[in-house]
Order: sequence, then C-alpha cells, then structure tokens
Amino acid sequence: MTGSCDGVPIKVLLVDDEVLVRSGFRSLLEAEDDVEVVGEAAHGGQGVEQARATRPDVVLMDIRMPTMDGIAATREIAATPGLQHVHILILTTYDTDSYVFEGLEAGASGFLLKDAGPAELLHGIRVVAAGESLLAPRITRRLIAQFTTQRTADRAARERLSVLTDREREVVGLVGQGMSNDEIGAALFLSPATARTHVSHAMGKLGARDRAQLVVVAYQTGLVAP
Repeated sequence: MTGSCDGVPIKVLLVDDEVLVRSGFRSLLEAEDDVEVVGEAAHGGQGVEQARATRPDVVLMDIRMPTMDGIAATREIAATPGLQHVHILILTTYDTDSYVFEGLEAGASGFLLKDAGPAELLHGIRVVAAGESLLAPRITRRLIAQFTTQRTADRAARERLSVLTDREREVVGLVGQGMSNDEIGAALFLSPATARTHVSHAMGKLGARDRAQLVVVAYQTGLVAP
C-alpha cells in the first residue's frame, strides 16, 4: 500500500519521551516503502516545534510527557496556521485514560494503545493520513461508558445542530457510532460518495477538524444513544 495516489510517502513525526519507544517505532516505520520518519521529539514542546519545521502528515503522540504533555501539544499543533493537514494519532499505555475525550476535543484524529501490534500501528497511520478517524476498540468502549453517564445534552448543545439538515444530523450520529462512509451509506441506502459528501458538509458547518471531532459533537449533543 502506498501513502498516496502519487506514491509520495506518508511523513511521520514521533513524539515520545522514551528513547527506546521512539527507536522501535522508527525501525518499524522505516521498513515501509510508503512511510518516512521526518523527525523525533522527547516532549510536547519539541513536538510542536518539529511539526512546524517538518510539516508531517501524521504525528505519533504520547500523552504523558514532561514539559508539555501530548494533549497540550495536540491543541497547539491543531491551532497552528498551515498545519491543518497534520493528523495526530495519540498512543497511550492506558486503556482507561481519562484524557481520551480531551484529546479528541484538542484535535487528535484518533487513539491507539501502545501494545498494538505492528500491523495495527501501520494501519492506523495510513487511516489517519487518509483523513479518517481511528479509535482502538477498548478506548471506544471507554469513551462510550464515560460519556453516556457524564454528558449533558442541554438546549445549547442541541442548538448547535440547528445548522445541519436532518440527513446530516443522521450522518453525524452514525459517525459517532464509529461507522465508515461505506457503512453509513449501507445504513441510509446511500452511495459511499454521497455519505462522504454529507460527512464533509457536516464537518464544514460544525467547524470540525476531522471525523474524530464529529464523534465529539455526537456525544456532546446526545446524537449517540446510551
């Protein structure tokens, strides 16, 4: 599989305070023809600097680091002009990490656990590089458990959805359930291309950076049923 239709490799930045972790990731990724490691950073502040300097396609971001953690670094990268194309995949050793939802709100495109196998990690990089969201199944269950009990779908949250058509609201709810464009199309008797168009329109109207942030909206507004 190639990083893009023109054969340009996916540029990846590694941000983790453990040298051995970064070394392991680098060895794995450099063995792939469609992936190029463009930099490393030992904490979030360095990660932000490296992202601005190297303009990667994907950042593999640890959460718990000294100086600046991965959530703060994700927020800074997402807010930096010119880095809108950067997709951040947060890696954590904690499947009950309380930072999951905060990370998505900050602009992360997805989460993977550090115990994921090489094939799962490579798949995750390619998925987020293509603009899709990625949530590890265990983390998704945690997300659902946490926010079906804590969310407050109040009037203000529901009013946020007023800019959407009924169909777009349906689509956002299905994105919140983790469905792909193909799955949304099948559920609503639409072509995948039409489903993709509805997702794109909803993202634009809601100011969502990517599909992962549509998941945030779906939970915040109560579109995803308990």
